[in-house]
Amino acid sequence: MQPFAYLRADRIEDAIAASGPDARFLAGGTNLVDLMKSEVERPLRIVDISRLPLDRITETREGGVRIGALVPNADCANHPLVRERHPLLSRALLSGASPQLRNMATTGGNLLQRTRCYYFMDAAFDACNKRRPGSGCAAREGRNRIHAILGASEQCIATHPSDMAVALAALEAVVEVHGPRGARRMPMEDFHRLPGATPQRDTTLEPAELVVAVEIPPGSFARASTYLKVRDRASYAFALVSVAAALDLRDGRVHEARIALGGVAHKPWRAREAEALLRGATPGEAAFDAAARASVAGARPYRDNAFKVTLAQRTVARALRVAAGIA
Repeated sequence: MQPFAYLRADRIEDAIAASGPDARFLAGGTNLVDLMKSEVERPLRIVDISRLPLDRITETREGGVRIGALVPNADCANHPLVRERHPLLSRALLSGASPQLRNMATTGGNLLQRTRCYYFMDAAFDACNKRRPGSGCAAREGRNRIHAILGASEQCIATHPSDMAVALAALEAVVEVHGPRGARRMPMEDFHRLPGATPQRDTTLEPAELVVAVEIPPGSFARASTYLKVRDRASYAFALVSVAAALDLRDGRVHEARIALGGVAHKPWRAREAEALLRGATPGEAAFDAAARASVAGARPYRDNAFKVTLAQRTVARALRVAAGIA
């Protein structure tokens, strides 16, 4: 492991001031520490933010839910406000990792976790544009069963691993960050990036910016929503495909729909074309199957992961049926 300096911050301002290009923020450490051990991450300074006052879940003035960046995933999943108003998020969190990791992993850390691509995680592979820009992408010609079918580029076909982020994308959450230039808020959909020509950048965060909270706006999706995760084994595995589906049903029709997919792209994939098809539709097999097909429009599978196209369609259709209560 690369030797590093350690600093514990007691204030948000101190954490930001101590950060820099060669520094990393440390909270639960469930992802960063592993990457440091394997020499994938080599920071020269660690800024411990685990004592900052960012570990509360509160109701906003508008009736939404504000989740501090240091709230453990287990606490978030089981909090009364989350379970009552956004059970979709609770289900997504409980489907991720293991109980032990959920007790340590934080909201901010979950958003910022790096991809689990085989070639990124193993520093023995030279060809990884995410780890070594300009070196190539070994996954394109190598084992790519778990990789992206949507939004990939010539430089990177990795997928984002978070379950929580998929649920937050469907719920149209807003991420609040603080940095040297002050505070700013961005829609969840804009927080993560597609790889393009710079796959080493996972998010739109600027240098030294710190995630302080996530806010979920009030909505009408609590009753008709679900999170489905398809994986190789029943627990402690990343998604091959996951779907966060939420419906606002009124007078026997779909008033609004939210669909986000995980395991298929470099970021949580919002299926807006599918959502548009459902608006005003009568809930049922025909409408849900049409939305499922639209959710993977433009998919570009690789040698080992073409099955994900069909799997994603079937998972979207089933998630919509479950959400509508007709499964």
